[in-house]
Order: sequence, then C-alpha cells, then structure tokens
Amino acid sequence: MNIDVEIVLRGDDRVYTDTVSHDRPPAEWTPDDVEAVLVKVLQVVDRVQHPGGDARPVSLRGLSWIVSPYQGGVVIALEIHSASIVAGPFVLGERQLDTLIRRALDPTRATGGTTVH
Repeated sequence: MNIDVEIVLRGDDRVYTDTVSHDRPPAEWTPDDVEAVLVKVLQVVDRVQHPGGDARPVSLRGLSWIVSPYQGGVVIALEIHSASIVAGPFVLGERQLDTLIRRALDPTRATGGTTVH
C-alpha cells in the first residue's frame, strides 16, 4: 500500500509531499508494522531536510502524534522539533491506530528490527 506524506519544515512555508509504501494493509497491522511506517515517514522528513544525503538512523523517542479522522479514514499527524507531518489516510479506526502507535512506541517492547533509539 502507498501512504501519502505531507511535510512542513519549521521556518519554511512550503508543503513537501512524498509517498512511502508498506506491504500490509492497515487492517492487518501490528505494532511492528506501525513502527516500520513511522520510521519510513521520518526518513522522508530527513530526506527533505538533507537532500542528497545518506540515510541516517531514526529515533522514535519523544514523538508526539494525533490520530484524526480524514476522508473516510484516519491520518497520523506527527509533531517533531523540526517539522510537522501528516501521513495517510488509513482505513482503520481512530482508537485502533492510536493503540497500535502507543504499542509501537512502548520503550519496554522488544524490537528485532532496525536500531531505533
């Protein structure tokens, strides 16, 4: 599935758009899927901030988010120190997606994938 991403950088009035993909539909997501999607979205932000640079590690600590209804689904709105990001929409319930994000960001959850600080 393709996921639309819109980014506004601090101090920049432009809206940057991109797409990330994930192989499972939202109805089948686990916390691992949500973690992977969030990492991909934040990597897009890094590419916008540092065009032509090498991919850098992504940190999911201190992430602030809102799950909000939009066009028959929900979007994830993220706020980080350098940008505001909206990803989606996803055909999934608000509470279900919020719960998945909370579980994905739970520092006590063991992850077996990429290094996430």
